[in-house]
Amino acid sequence: MTTAVLLPADVAGPLSKIDVVAELKDRLRADLNAAMRARDQVRMRTLRMALASITNEEVAGAAARDLSDDEIVRVLTREARKRKEAAEAFSAAGRDGQAAAERAEGEVLAGYLPAQLSDDELAALVATAIAETGASGMASMGLVMRTVTPRIAGRADGARVAAEVRRRLSA
Repeated sequence: MTTAVLLPADVAGPLSKIDVVAELKDRLRADLNAAMRARDQVRMRTLRMALASITNEEVAGAAARDLSDDEIVRVLTREARKRKEAAEAFSAAGRDGQAAAERAEGEVLAGYLPAQLSDDELAALVATAIAETGASGMASMGLVMRTVTPRIAGRADGARVAAEVRRRLSA
């Protein structure tokens, strides 16, 4: 998580703000160094890609900024989803070697993501959100999704969440 440290005027001019780098980003960098020392090509390639994606996200927009751990998890989740989709595409095209490489990268990224919710946990969260919003029928799906999505925070795929919401609202 990014935090700000204010320094007194005599140390850094008129109240400068220094951002502390996110813990997850530091862990990724340290693990990249360890992978380089161990000559672990898959881990090294994956962590370089992840750090590049994080840097791209940090400099996107009007002003550069440091990402929080939650934002980094979102970037890593997006990258893991890309690896999964690429593995499926390569597998369907008969390129099993490339599919295996994509799956290996996805496994490395999964080590930095929060544990996925079980079907029962997801169903309970969706049921709670439906009860809180008083939703009924498919017209309320957006309301339920807006309520449940922040609670899930990368612990379940959006398509899986939407399918559960649809199932509950159509029942």
